[in-house]
Amino acid sequence: MKTHFFRVSLLSLFAFFSCSASGQLRLPAVFGDHMVLQQKTDARIWGWGNSGSTIKVTGSWSKDTVTAKVANDGTWQLNLPTPAAGGPYTVTLLNDQQIVLEDVLIGEVWLCSGQSNMEWSANSGIVNAEAEVNNANHPNIRFFHVRRAGSDYPQDDCHGEWAVCSPATMRTFSSVAYFFARHLQQTLNAPVGLINASWGGTPAEVWTDKKFVEADPMLSAYASKLRTYDWWPKEPGRLYNAMIAPLTPLNIAGALWYQGESNVGTYPGYSRLMGALIQNWRAAFEKDFPFYFVQIAPYTYGNPAAVEAARLREMQAQCLDVPKTGMVVVSDLVDNIKDIHPRNKQDVGKRLAHMALSENYGVTGLAYKFPSYQSVSAENNALRVQLKDAETGLMVKAGEKPMAFEIAGADKVFVPAEARIEGSTLVVSAKNVTKPVAVRYMFTNDGVGNVFSKEGLPVAPFRSDAW
Repeated sequence: MKTHFFRVSLLSLFAFFSCSASGQLRLPAVFGDHMVLQQKTDARIWGWGNSGSTIKVTGSWSKDTVTAKVANDGTWQLNLPTPAAGGPYTVTLLNDQQIVLEDVLIGEVWLCSGQSNMEWSANSGIVNAEAEVNNANHPNIRFFHVRRAGSDYPQDDCHGEWAVCSPATMRTFSSVAYFFARHLQQTLNAPVGLINASWGGTPAEVWTDKKFVEADPMLSAYASKLRTYDWWPKEPGRLYNAMIAPLTPLNIAGALWYQGESNVGTYPGYSRLMGALIQNWRAAFEKDFPFYFVQIAPYTYGNPAAVEAARLREMQAQCLDVPKTGMVVVSDLVDNIKDIHPRNKQDVGKRLAHMALSENYGVTGLAYKFPSYQSVSAENNALRVQLKDAETGLMVKAGEKPMAFEIAGADKVFVPAEARIEGSTLVVSAKNVTKPVAVRYMFTNDGVGNVFSKEGLPVAPFRSDAW
């Protein structure tokens, strides 16, 4: 980004030095060299300048110039029409100074957020890390990493800078986001810009505007419990204020979310919390954008047989009632249930990409729907479970039998059960339960199953009871 000063009169110099530094033409950090602007939209450009002056902005893809007058508080905003995907271009801003943004691409911009599994990079440890790093030369993928920060009040700027995807930049960036972008970019043949605002160990409350949490008595009560924990930050809204709010005028295509592990202890309110977060973000960005998230993976959480994590996964699935949302199941990608960070980030990103490509971009022929519980009916001494999104049938790997099933009678005592596949249904039974009334699949903290759709996507964990 180049900034140029012009010769000015003595009167102009006096006026210039009479202003505070904020009176100079300035852009927020999210605008810079190598950035990606959302294609085919009226892209919001904003910043600061001398009150009363006029800002002129031109994209090199057009001869048209867009103008805005700086308000009394020193802020300005305008809409710059963007073409279809392409570039590189320059964006020139002019008043008493000139700022030139260079190597700007037009494409798809996605916000990626959550805790450590979203933050996790190749340097942290992924499958085939060095090979993936060495092959990460993708100049049409761009990264913006929002630096960690917290605040009690919404901020108008954050810290970070855009970078071109290369082995050096990919190795420290979110792996899930990178693999998502790689599939998206290759399929759409369009530039992809990723904005990563994530922080390991953080609960969802800190990513939600405080007023949305405090407006719900249940969420407010659970948020108060978080304050007794040792991690920081834990106050509702602190990361939203510092890492999300500064981005909200930006035009984005959608959001990816990988979080939940730090809310296992407060799972009962999680679906309402996520509903509030999605509502909050969509209102702030002034767009009903798609919101795709990852269901947390199996992990012991200190008590493998407990069900707190299973219930949080259930709460995550309930978030699918919110329009334009989608959930990726990753229970089959775990190589160690004692590690909360599964190393296979490639397939997580791929599944998110297939969901976005299918739902957002109209690409056909991709498997992206995960079979899930629909209904159950009694059948002699067994229960028949009907699944949705399993029209082509179910399967297990060669030589395996379905596992991770439990069944219970009226006594509500669950015991291990056997299951057999019949088309898109499962018939579940246990020798010692002659009148079963409830069935569960992978419904423990570390439950790992092995039933898939014929397309190879895992069946989501479920239970038929509400005990």
